[in-house]
Amino acid sequence: MAKTFRPLDGVLLFDKPLELSSNTALQKVRRLFQAEKAGHTGTLDPLATGLLPILFGEATKFCYALLDADKTYRALLRLGQTTSTGDAEGEILSDQPVCVSQSDIDAVLEKFRGEIEQLPPMHSALKHQGKPLYEYIRKGVTIERELRKVTIAELTLHGFSADTLDISVRCSKGTYIRTLAEDIGAALGCGAHLIGLRRTSIAHFSLENAYSLQQLESCVERDARLLPLDSLLPDMQRLQLDFVQIKRLAQGQRLGLDTGLQEGRVSLYGACGFVGVGLLQGRRLAPERLLSSVAKQAATITMKMVEQQGL
Repeated sequence: MAKTFRPLDGVLLFDKPLELSSNTALQKVRRLFQAEKAGHTGTLDPLATGLLPILFGEATKFCYALLDADKTYRALLRLGQTTSTGDAEGEILSDQPVCVSQSDIDAVLEKFRGEIEQLPPMHSALKHQGKPLYEYIRKGVTIERELRKVTIAELTLHGFSADTLDISVRCSKGTYIRTLAEDIGAALGCGAHLIGLRRTSIAHFSLENAYSLQQLESCVERDARLLPLDSLLPDMQRLQLDFVQIKRLAQGQRLGLDTGLQEGRVSLYGACGFVGVGLLQGRRLAPERLLSSVAKQAATITMKMVEQQGL
């Protein structure tokens, strides 16, 4: 018998396993939860593991909260070898002896802290004329790319052996860790490529609170593992509204309010909890993204009022 998929809202912190694409992982989890709608934030390559937030139902409306957030990775670099892809999947292009000291590594890592420039790799999902770059390179076509500025907020050395480097990186949106590995290898004069990558955090979410596929498969009450929708917005200003105000917002109206809050996005709450996000400009509050259930409830009550007035 075919499974029946159901409406489900919430956020799951998933520990993506090795060799699964982010989309394959998403579909496996979606089927486990029998959820009608799901998406993920922050794609991980098949050879990468770690934190992959999966958003069910209405949570997808607020994915922007994570798209621009800093991410943290634990990365393992193989020194002395460069590959065609910048990671262990590619063909070895060069093989050089590794003659570097601890002081050499410390000096090189210091150069990559702060704002740096990166050249996006051809083996990436970055698009050119509507197609990802990896589709071009598979056909032997190299596209000219522009350097992009990214920020390395933290770069920590955890271990160094004859030919491997163990580091952690906290970086801004758009940073390619494989490119960072290649650039570090080039600066050391021996070359390098990425042989292991594990994402440990996105914004305020940590891998420590994530669930593996095995844990989810053996779990009876999976829904209890979901975080509420407003867990995506922990630092956003909060505003409590009454039912009439929420109904007006759901109808697309703006409110005039003296909130004492700063201009910008605010998370909105009613008597039953989180209802969505609004945009505050001076004393004017406009709806930005509201839960579908709020809009439906407002429409239903409005219809009933119209029917009653017509009687």
